[in-house]
Amino acid sequence: MSQTLPLDPFKMWKNIYDQTEANWNDAIQESLKQESFSKGMGETLNHYLQYQELTKETTESYLKQVNIPTRGELADVASLVINLEGKLDDLDDKFDEELSKLDATKEISQLRKSVSNLEKKLDKVLEALEVIGKEKPVGTVKEEKKV
Repeated sequence: MSQTLPLDPFKMWKNIYDQTEANWNDAIQESLKQESFSKGMGETLNHYLQYQELTKETTESYLKQVNIPTRGELADVASLVINLEGKLDDLDDKFDEELSKLDATKEISQLRKSVSNLEKKLDKVLEALEVIGKEKPVGTVKEEKKV
């Protein structure tokens, strides 16, 4: 038993699309190859670039009148801020280096003071020993040991 399917509209639309797409593709490819198309696209591009330049100038003029910075001015300020941050980082590093050197210098000076204090105390001890040595004759020390 053969069964006939009813008319399928989607299949019909797909066939029409495939046929027209192939024909349009060929026509478009031919028009793209022509020199007149390239000239027309070049002119269109030139007109667009002129329009873009005019829009840019008009916008900058308006922004200056209402005292609002332009994109270029903001970019300049941003680059200045970035440069300033770099310089601040360099200064911070140098400050840290100098601070660490300063700490070492303080420690060295404290050590010098401590050593000089120790030398003074040792001098006093030596003086005291000399005084003690002068007060007791050497012979008396031996006599005490003999007893």
